[in-house]
Amino acid sequence: MTTVADLKGQTVAFAASGGLDSCTVTKWLTEHDVKVVALTADIAQPDEANFDEIGTRMRQCGASDYIALPLHEMIAESGIEVIQFQACYEGNYWNTTGIGRHVIVAGLVPEMQKRGIKVLGHGATGRGNDQVRFQLCTNMLDPSLTIYAPWRDPAFLAQFRGRTEMIDYCHARKLPIKVSKEAPYSTDANLLGLTHEAGKLEHLTVGPWFVTPGMGVKPQDAPNEPESVTIRFEQGRPVSINGHGTTAFQAIQQANSIGGKHAIGICSHLVENRFVGIKSRGVYEAPGMELLGTAYRYLLQLIVDRRARELFDTLSAFMAKQIYQGYGFDLATQMAREAMKPIVKLATGTVALTLYKGTLTYDSAIHVPAQLYSEANASMEAIGSFDHADSEGFLRVLQVSARALAVNGQVTPPDWAAAKKIT
Repeated sequence: MTTVADLKGQTVAFAASGGLDSCTVTKWLTEHDVKVVALTADIAQPDEANFDEIGTRMRQCGASDYIALPLHEMIAESGIEVIQFQACYEGNYWNTTGIGRHVIVAGLVPEMQKRGIKVLGHGATGRGNDQVRFQLCTNMLDPSLTIYAPWRDPAFLAQFRGRTEMIDYCHARKLPIKVSKEAPYSTDANLLGLTHEAGKLEHLTVGPWFVTPGMGVKPQDAPNEPESVTIRFEQGRPVSINGHGTTAFQAIQQANSIGGKHAIGICSHLVENRFVGIKSRGVYEAPGMELLGTAYRYLLQLIVDRRARELFDTLSAFMAKQIYQGYGFDLATQMAREAMKPIVKLATGTVALTLYKGTLTYDSAIHVPAQLYSEANASMEAIGSFDHADSEGFLRVLQVSARALAVNGQVTPPDWAAAKKIT
């Protein structure tokens, strides 16, 4: 474990968001004779319109230098991959912070290498997932780098038990923090979404709607008229929205705007299993990911056959866990990417959806060259190329095993009538 005593006289590259932790740790390190270079990843955070302000704050807190790294395209491309994998952690969270940490480290490490800085500092707590993501991602990209995590440093913990002591520390030194002790929750943001946690959100008796949405509106405040949106995918990538061509970054930006306006993917509540072994509660916003991801899911339904679907679902759950736990650069993830390529290559088509007060519904799908769905074969009216009578032989084969199970005493139907008596 690296402590502040080990860093005396050295330079630390600190992953700075400009928030309370960044300001506190930067000042505290400089007071312990550590030089701090603040690095901020510009991943299109909707809550930070002016990155110059972050630089100003960090310098006021003692940083010797400040660098903002433009990573718009990188965060957008990572979001497209999450959509292609449908990599929602525990079914409801689009992994926006998890993949964001991978992007941040991938942007920071080359800058550190260029400057010859060997220590990366971060403000992630010892109870959360981010400490794991920063650690593993850095270790994988450059094992020669050292991680400094103040929330695991006994000297730091002796002075700061939590936010209250940090706020008092910053106020005493007139540091330019923007939070207060009364803040009801904390927020982390990037292009793909917002995550809200802590504060009042730790109480399960408090609903999510006291949160002020940062990427849209609450359902009751959404327009009273529904809106139809058409999204064109080519080989797994959104290339146009409502007929207008887009890049990956533009597609997510536009989907955020359209989805947020109609309260899509806003304030989604989840009590999840953190990698460190505790449960935590998060309230998430990801309007663009929800809109694009739902459209892509409808497209996959038309393309992927039964056996490929089983493998896809396994890869989806696996990739969601890989991203969440900080393993997005390892060999297993590389293997999953290769396995996904054939499906991505087939994922071409145009999907239309209707948005209304927090809901997304399917309208249509056209121009899907790889689709397996056939109206003629699925129809209950027309025969098509699938003759109903053809099923006779199919079922004769299936009944052999079904009867064998019964004859050999291997069938035990559940007693549903008795189930209601169980107390």
